[in-house]
Amino acid sequence: MSGTAGGASMEVIRDALRLVIDPELGYNIVDLGLIYDVALTGDRVARITMTTTTRGCPATDYLQSGARDAALSVDGVGTAEVTLTYDPPWTPQMMTPEAKAHFGIVDE
Repeated sequence: MSGTAGGASMEVIRDALRLVIDPELGYNIVDLGLIYDVALTGDRVARITMTTTTRGCPATDYLQSGARDAALSVDGVGTAEVTLTYDPPWTPQMMTPEAKAHFGIVDE
């Protein structure tokens, strides 16, 4: 597995994913902690593993499509595969410090 392909990198893909905003929370899916993994293969395939805040989230399809489209917008990505998982289940502690501060969440 490679970290770059044709100008794309996992970091660039992750930055593109920040443009996807959870419609219920109004915050990006990366800093919410919904993106568990981003991998980029040498054959230009971006593989994204993500979750939603709850099972049965009404925005699941929107978020998956948004993640796929965001990855495909990165130069050098030819295909994007988005896998949804609930293992481990999402918790607010998975948010970045900035997102926690935005929502007023204090680490214990």
